Order: sequence, then C-alpha cells, then structure tokens
Amino acid sequence: MTKKEKVDFTIKTLKELYPRIPIPLDHKDPYTLLIAVLMSAQSTDVRVNQITPLLFERADNPYRMVKLSLEEIRDIIRPVGLSPMKSKGIHGLSQILIDKHNGEVPQSFEDLEELPAVGHKTASVVMSQAFGVPAFPVDTHIHRLMYRWGFSNGKNVTQTEKDAKRLFPRELWNDLHLQIIWYGREYSPARGWNLDKDIITKTIGRKTVINEYLKK
Repeated sequence: MTKKEKVDFTIKTLKELYPRIPIPLDHKDPYTLLIAVLMSAQSTDVRVNQITPLLFERADNPYRMVKLSLEEIRDIIRPVGLSPMKSKGIHGLSQILIDKHNGEVPQSFEDLEELPAVGHKTASVVMSQAFGVPAFPVDTHIHRLMYRWGFSNGKNVTQTEKDAKRLFPRELWNDLHLQIIWYGREYSPARGWNLDKDIITKTIGRKTVINEYLKK
C-alpha cells in the first residue's frame, strides 16, 4: 500500500467504527469544557467525569469559581491528581477570563495558551470541540497509534501533531482525533494489546512494531 492508501484505509475504517463520535469529557459550554480538559492532565476521562459534576454544582462559570478558595477547589478535585497545581490554574484562569475576556472563554489559540495551566493540547481541544475550529490535539493514544501505523516517528507529540495535520484532510481533523482516541482505547491499547482485534495496525502497521508483537 502507498502512504495515501494507508491514510485512506485508516479514515474509512474509523468512520465505519465511529459514525457518531461520543465526546469523552462531559461539559455544557466552553468554560466547563476548558476546566474539564485542564483537570484531565495525567488523569482519566472517567475519573474527571465523576468529579466535574461536584465542582460545577458549586461553580460552573468563572464568576462563581473565583468566589471559591483554592482550598475548596483543591478538596473537590483531589481525586483527579495534581490538585494543588490544577486548583491554582482553575482559579487563576477564571480570574483572567473575568478581567480580560468579560468572563468568556476566548476563541483563539494565543489567548487560550496565555491562561495558567493551559498548554497547546488543552487549547486545541477547546478550539476543536467548543468552537469547531480545525485542530488536532495529540494525546497518548494518538501519539502511540500514529507511530504504530507508521505515520509518525514517535519522537514527540509536537512532531506527531505536525505529521497528522500533514497527512489528514483539515476538514476531518476534529472528528479524526476523537475517532483515533476511541480506537486506541478499544482496539489498540498500550497494555493488553491484541493485534488480531486491531484491524488498522494489522493491515497497515509499522513492520517493526508488528514483528516485535509477534515475537512476544
């Protein structure tokens, strides 16, 4: 298969498996999405979805959030991990949204990445899922699969994102990044991986990855 045929096969398979794409993090607007994504760093979406209702019951907008103390936020979000850093980020960015953006989540990468605890990946998720702007946030699943499929060299997520944007049509980015995440969780996980179930890797995967699997 040529590289283009491999890309086309991947897109077709993902569309068939995930014609309707569930959004991993529960939210109701750009602000609650931003907070949920920030909380998801080095945690699981399942855990975050258990904790965000407790936080949003107390504060689901920046004006209510800044009325909570850092300790109150930290106590609520403790189960997701890294709570000292995340609570500072949540409180700090909520204040900046009030001071600089009329309490609204800004709709640009630059403004989002200026907020505390918001990196490029978080900004990309918000731009993509809240505002429909084409973006390709790379998480561990996408990074792993882009390498397994021979679409990227696996050196770092920055390179993986560049490769994904170069290979896949821009109008598909917002769907594809979610489809790849779900595929990675269900068919091509890091642990307990069964190549027979992983139709994409089995068909187009990097030969060294497949050979290493078969050796085991």
